[in-house]
Amino acid sequence: MAVDPKLLEILVCPLTKGPLRYDAEREELVSEQAGLAYPIRDGIPIMLIDEARRLDETAGPVSDPGKP
Repeated sequence: MAVDPKLLEILVCPLTKGPLRYDAEREELVSEQAGLAYPIRDGIPIMLIDEARRLDETAGPVSDPGKP
């Protein structure tokens, strides 16, 4: 299932506020700046940092630098 290009234009990474690219093979929205991939479940992008997958699988858990 493809992501609507108009939706992709307005969605940004919740961590960096930077652009996202759609990875059709893994059904994810990828933030290169944050090194995170946000899953798409049943056609709905899950834009939660805690649900994101690190692009560098060897790194520790995802944390929001804006939170203590």
